[in-house]
Amino acid sequence: MLRIISQRSEAKAELRRICDRTFDEEMVHKEATVQQVLQTVRRNGDGALLDYTEEFDGQRLEVSQLRVSALELEAAYQQVDKPLLDAIELASRQIEAFHRQRAPKSWVHFGEHEVVLGKHYTPVDRAGIYIPGGRAAYPSTVLMNAIPAKVAGVPRIVMCTPPGSNQGISPAVLVAAQLAGVDEIYRIGGAQAIAALAYGTQTVPKVDLITGPGNIYVTLAKKMVYGVVGIDSLAGPSEVLVIADSEANPVHVATDLLAQAEHDPMAAAILITTDRTLARQVATEVEQQLINHPRQILTEKAIAHYGLIVVVESLDEAVELSNLFAPEHLELEVAEPWDLLPQIRHAGAIFLGYSTPEAVGDYLAGPNHTLPTSGAARYASALGVETFMKHSSLIQYSPTALNKMASAIITLADAEGLPSHAHSVRVRTSSPEQD
Repeated sequence: MLRIISQRSEAKAELRRICDRTFDEEMVHKEATVQQVLQTVRRNGDGALLDYTEEFDGQRLEVSQLRVSALELEAAYQQVDKPLLDAIELASRQIEAFHRQRAPKSWVHFGEHEVVLGKHYTPVDRAGIYIPGGRAAYPSTVLMNAIPAKVAGVPRIVMCTPPGSNQGISPAVLVAAQLAGVDEIYRIGGAQAIAALAYGTQTVPKVDLITGPGNIYVTLAKKMVYGVVGIDSLAGPSEVLVIADSEANPVHVATDLLAQAEHDPMAAAILITTDRTLARQVATEVEQQLINHPRQILTEKAIAHYGLIVVVESLDEAVELSNLFAPEHLELEVAEPWDLLPQIRHAGAIFLGYSTPEAVGDYLAGPNHTLPTSGAARYASALGVETFMKHSSLIQYSPTALNKMASAIITLADAEGLPSHAHSVRVRTSSPEQD
């Protein structure tokens, strides 16, 4: 049963507990395991990948089977029915259209005295995307990670995903990868996949950037290889926070909470409402919808441990608690969501109004569903085209501009005890005799 609380101090304590849910007593052991995997793959390459795939995924592969073949890719289209193919294609178009609107552009500014300043944007050479498997197949995650990379102009997109039974990969995932512009696909999962992408092996190319969600071992591996490669974020278990007023539909709210809880036993589903009656109705409705739920066991675990309803006095208080939690997904199921929006400071994605369930963002609205979790929305943003790009500063000074600024530059360089810095300006602005 979903807990209902109303005391402010208790609500804050519970939200902090849920936010910190990924830290457990076994973390040190998990970190040691991941470190060992990374070191072994770096040292032994393909051989380590084959051994870990057998150990962790129960699949014995040959080196030639690591990469998904062209025949498998062609066959995937025959195994996906038309309604699903149409949905994947629609989602692909929607996501690409959104990301093309926000692609960073190089720019220059021409200032006084012939000073030119700007930024020059370029994509990384190789991007690696990780697509989780295990409990479900995620073609939407393929689209959300690969399409921004393609829009950014990344020349080579490499994908890793764990093999399923009989060494297979979901046909829907393979179709999505082809539509999204993935260049090569490897049937490798877990920390060993992150190691392969970060360090390279005889078969898997080393990349410059790794994106995509995964379990705690994948997340720890991304954390440990950061610096060798770039990463998007350290995504934890999924979470939704719903702010609802008395006009919200309890059936809809309950469904939205369960839609998040069904992801993972550690997923968080939180409702903050100004209406005590709605709180009770939602709690009851969640129990009803859990009966015979196809993912009942894991969803019940998530609700039991990380489900919560908080009753507050005002929407202002609801927003304050939401900003404290900084949710991955925030639903504003209130009569005037746009009036509430200016107060929202921390959220990965914001869904406005009664008719905007979080699921539309998961699949085809366009904005990315790879989002900051566990409070990271305080400083991080959704994955996007800019994730796959970096910029170089552009600076050009004319002789006139350098002469105008020389004195200040030399003064600062001298103050920092860097004489050659100062001299590099003097020799351009003074005659040799004066030096």
